[in-house]
Amino acid sequence: MSSFLEIIKYVPVLIAAFLLGTWFMSETKKAKIQRKPWYAPYISTPGILILLALILPILIKIIYG
Repeated sequence: MSSFLEIIKYVPVLIAAFLLGTWFMSETKKAKIQRKPWYAPYISTPGILILLALILPILIKIIYG
């Protein structure tokens, strides 16, 4: 039962990651249709959130050693 509760804790994180990824992919498709530069999806709201999520653990490791 305890391991089941541990798994349940990850469900909101997985749902949030799925929604953010879907949002980012829609921005990517929109930018491709509009013939924007390759970096356009990365400067949109979901792109910035994804980049922050990737950079945050690195910054925490640097700051707190």
